[in-house]
Amino acid sequence: MRGWWRSGWKRLRDNWRPIVEATVAATIAWVIAARVIGHPDPFFAPSAALVVVGEARGRRIRQTIEIVLGVAAGVLVAELLVHALGPGYTTIFLVLLATIGLMVLLGASGTLTVQAAVSALYLVTVAAPKGTFMPLRFLDALIGGAVALVVGRLVATRDPLTPLVAEARRTFSDLADVLGDIDAALSGCDEPAARVALDRARQVDGCVERLDQAVEACTETLRLGLRPGRRLERLNQAQATVRQLDFAARNIRVLARAGSTLARRHTAPPPELSAALRALVRAVTAAGEATATGLAGTDEAERHARRADEAALEAVRIAARMLESDPPLPLIMIIGQIRATAVDLMRGTLGEDAAVLDRVDEALGLPTTDAPTLEICPVRSEKPEQDRSETPAERTRSETPEPAR
Repeated sequence: MRGWWRSGWKRLRDNWRPIVEATVAATIAWVIAARVIGHPDPFFAPSAALVVVGEARGRRIRQTIEIVLGVAAGVLVAELLVHALGPGYTTIFLVLLATIGLMVLLGASGTLTVQAAVSALYLVTVAAPKGTFMPLRFLDALIGGAVALVVGRLVATRDPLTPLVAEARRTFSDLADVLGDIDAALSGCDEPAARVALDRARQVDGCVERLDQAVEACTETLRLGLRPGRRLERLNQAQATVRQLDFAARNIRVLARAGSTLARRHTAPPPELSAALRALVRAVTAAGEATATGLAGTDEAERHARRADEAALEAVRIAARMLESDPPLPLIMIIGQIRATAVDLMRGTLGEDAAVLDRVDEALGLPTTDAPTLEICPVRSEKPEQDRSETPAERTRSETPEPAR
């Protein structure tokens, strides 16, 4: 019981700002609708404010405005149907159908769709007096959304980096967990667990895309401020890190696929594989801390970046030892993806250092650019190299679905 209270108090301490933000926005929206506009029952003003605050956090201004207009449009459609048909089960059916359809058309999340449907249902059941039309409900929704937009921008301007730091830690943690799942599945020769790890690896792209959107939203917020200062420089570095993280996530997905193929052999892999994956987990974790502390502006960023660099090279050195025993093709693919992931992690934390490739290839036992030998170009993934100027969202849209295996 004591542990439950401790964890609950920690959750409350970590989320007190969103709680206060939602409460303040809903209260201000109600006051404006009730006292300024004079609506006697301004339910939709605080309701819309709560919906927008919850859905718009971490989004860009354009996306937030789209959410505001979507919520208000849903209320307007429902209001028009109620006014035309009157209350009744037919109206309920049509209003819910129109509201949910509109939310899906606008690309709203499941939570926003349900909240809009509940608001529309309330609008039908608490109908306007006979012979009257109440456009104030639509206006209330606009007021609530606008208040939520302003409050959200004010809060974000005062402390725009704290939510981004948490999102960065969460994304890197997800990547590290995927690698841990792959390690556990291969160590136990567990084919079903390897397939689960592959499915989870395919979902990591969404985490990286959310982090990329959060960085863009934070950059936009800082540029709208009066004194962006050095925080904008830290965000520029974060954007470069996220770009490399996107490549690393893609490498890990290919690694997971090769791991699933290796698990089907039902033969124990060499112990070096588990050691290399554990070192790669440490590298991802340290890179996450380097990114988070870099955004926060602390002096720990460089230390974590060095740890990520050392752990990534250690993973490559351990993986190189497996090449001495004529490994099967799936294991060779895993070794190649360990190398590629290490390169992207090091570039993400240290920048586009030209020596990164030489250091990684030296750790793997490959000839470096200084050696007068045939150039070796290891395969980074199962697909042709894409334009690295693409954002994670653009790259995700341009990729074709992976074939079933």
